[in-house]
Amino acid sequence: MRTTTIAAALTAAAPLTSAINPHALGAKMGFALGTKNPDSSCKSTNDYEKDFDAIAGKTGSKIVRGYSASDCNFAQNILPAAQNKGFQVVLGIWPDTTESFNADNSAVQTYANQFPDSVYAVTVGSETLYRGNFTGAELNDKIKQVKSGLPSSIKIGTADSWNKYADGTADDVISSGDATILLINAFAYWQDKTIEEATGSSNVYLDDIAQAIDRVQSHSNGADIEIWNGETGWPTDGGSSYGVAKASTAWAAEYYAKSFCGILAWGINAFYFEAFDEAWKPDSTGDNGEAEDEKHWGAMDASRNQKPNFNLTCNYLDW
Repeated sequence: MRTTTIAAALTAAAPLTSAINPHALGAKMGFALGTKNPDSSCKSTNDYEKDFDAIAGKTGSKIVRGYSASDCNFAQNILPAAQNKGFQVVLGIWPDTTESFNADNSAVQTYANQFPDSVYAVTVGSETLYRGNFTGAELNDKIKQVKSGLPSSIKIGTADSWNKYADGTADDVISSGDATILLINAFAYWQDKTIEEATGSSNVYLDDIAQAIDRVQSHSNGADIEIWNGETGWPTDGGSSYGVAKASTAWAAEYYAKSFCGILAWGINAFYFEAFDEAWKPDSTGDNGEAEDEKHWGAMDASRNQKPNFNLTCNYLDW
């Protein structure tokens, strides 16, 4: 890790004088949250309330993010639960097809205006630049379209891979003045790193985030853009390994404690991927043509229980 780059790029945090929750340091801890129960049925408002109880009770976090506002009636079902439990939600719009964009935008416009205090932000796109589905200018046009119908209190932007910020692909979004929040995704796991490379003095995850933040800061034209680490995480026992990056609950717990909690200690807001295992998910096909398990990325299991020896609170005395 380039310490000087990190120190210059990341927001200054308060002195680390006690083991306290992340909000006291000015950084918000959040979790990615799926739309389905373990049996693949769509979650109800009551299911989301149970999710929120587990998240708040075990981590102190009060914010989650989703990916598609219309999927399983996500916005419709989660926002009443958020209002009841004092949570906020980042709603997602999937712009990659006309049908998904229209469905998600309709859900966002309907329910964000009904529950404005429970909507923290709206993201248009999730790694859509990484997949090459839009140019930065094309994506920014979608952001402007969604923004025009939202209350001014709700932040709007996108979520994409750290390298699409760092290499300039997202410059038109960064410099436009339309985006007020940007989520930067970074996974040491998907870069085929050992746990030492993902957590130690040459921490590739923190360095990737720093490179992306450098680019945002230097191309924002002075605009006030809120920056989050939009996704990071590590698969636990039962998941698929990726090269030397081993799926392991012990490694995931170490990554959470040293890198996820570490970026919070630096004062950067961050979402962990993800809150709970998603037992319903089918295997995907990896780059090597082999089946890849996607069921075991949760900080908690599918029954909302804490995993063995996986501490979900951050001890900032370690930083």
